[in-house]
Amino acid sequence: MNSLIRRQAAGTRGHRRRSEARPPRLPSIGTIRTGAALAAALVLAGCASLSPDGGSADVQALVSGNPLMAGATAQRTPDEASQKSVDALLAKPLDVESAVRIALINGPRVQDAFATLQLSDADRVQAASLPNPVLSFSRLAQGSEREFERMLSFNVLGLVTLPWQARWAGQRHEAAKLQAAQSVLMLAADTRRAWVRAVAAQQGVAYLRDAKETAEAGAELAHRMAQAGNWSALQRTREQLLLADAAAQLARAEQSAVASREQLTRLMGLGGERAASYTLPDRLPPLPKAAPELGDVQARALRDRLDVRSAQAQNNAVAGSLGLTHATSVINALEIGVVRNTTFDNDADRTKKTQRGFDLELPIPIFDWGQSRNGRAEAQYLQSAARVRDVGVLAASEAREAWQGWNTAYALARRYRDEVLPLRRKVNEEMVLRYNGMLASVWELLGETRASMLAVNAGIEAQRDFWIADTDLQLVLTGSSPGGMSALQTASATEAPATGGH
Repeated sequence: MNSLIRRQAAGTRGHRRRSEARPPRLPSIGTIRTGAALAAALVLAGCASLSPDGGSADVQALVSGNPLMAGATAQRTPDEASQKSVDALLAKPLDVESAVRIALINGPRVQDAFATLQLSDADRVQAASLPNPVLSFSRLAQGSEREFERMLSFNVLGLVTLPWQARWAGQRHEAAKLQAAQSVLMLAADTRRAWVRAVAAQQGVAYLRDAKETAEAGAELAHRMAQAGNWSALQRTREQLLLADAAAQLARAEQSAVASREQLTRLMGLGGERAASYTLPDRLPPLPKAAPELGDVQARALRDRLDVRSAQAQNNAVAGSLGLTHATSVINALEIGVVRNTTFDNDADRTKKTQRGFDLELPIPIFDWGQSRNGRAEAQYLQSAARVRDVGVLAASEAREAWQGWNTAYALARRYRDEVLPLRRKVNEEMVLRYNGMLASVWELLGETRASMLAVNAGIEAQRDFWIADTDLQLVLTGSSPGGMSALQTASATEAPATGGH
């Protein structure tokens, strides 16, 4: 009976202990966050893929409608149809819009910009890809025993930080798109400037040839008059000096015309027969009738310039990498693996033993607590923020300068067109009338002709300077600095924060 009572009491105590057991524990917030991060990493890894066009469509959307583009489309890879369109454009006198189209189709700089963008796209996909597991295998022998060890390990920290790595790489890719768009606009602007210089140089050569012919006529007449004894050696030498100076100016202008044409040829990516076969118009396009209404050029530059937007995008990317670097500064590697160890004994018993377990690799922060990585990341962020401010100041200043330069060049070109050249023509006509009435000598007529040609050449240069200033203004307001793209990238900024692994 006593034994029965003891068993009942023990059963009652056991029932009480079971009934008083704690309720099931709910998962902690940290566990939920870790699971969410792992789920997000798996989703990102499944969605990451290379863009079919390498991001060229996004670049085209950024530059479409820009006045520098003239409705042209930048092509990543020229095809047969585009080459036929290039031949059709080269078959007639090449205007500035056609030159820009050819450069954006055939120019090596466009292909280089899109290839760089494709590299950025590959980096984006790589950053959003799951780290590969590592399989290790070893075989050990001792006497009749054979031991085989297999281990499959995973970079856990790389998996956990994958969403942040993917977001950081995506921000950098957006900045790369803006930089590729800058490259496209820079090529369009450079092509416009080269076309203007080539046409102006060709037009100036034509007038300097006429000036040289006039000087030759004066020198020949002076030589005959000196032979007849009607002129002194000093007067004849002066006319010969004018001829030599005209010949030197013509030679310099012809070389400048060749250099300007070759610069345009390089920008359009032409070679062989194409480089020598195209023709340019005889003169530059006329000036616009009035100045455009641009409003606040500073505000427009800060709003629309691609280098300002690119600097801001890169600053956001660096800020994102700064947070990830702080999070992984102390523990920057964590790997876990499953291990299976099998031992075979080839003696008479033929025994086999199998061991299973796991392997964990974690660095011990004894000597390196991540101060250098944190300091480097913070310095990169401060550098990026300073560049954003620098680009903003540069954009506002260049907008003011370019607008003032445009107005000055426009006023000067109009003064030559509306005042200097008409007055010079009027003086030339009056001189011809005086010569016909025997009131002026042939030397005065030749001198006036030379002065008129030099005035026309100065007017051509003023018109050239205006169209270059117009291109610079459009680039300053919508693209980047006319002196070249801002150096926004550095070697340190292209490095992703370390997330361990070995």
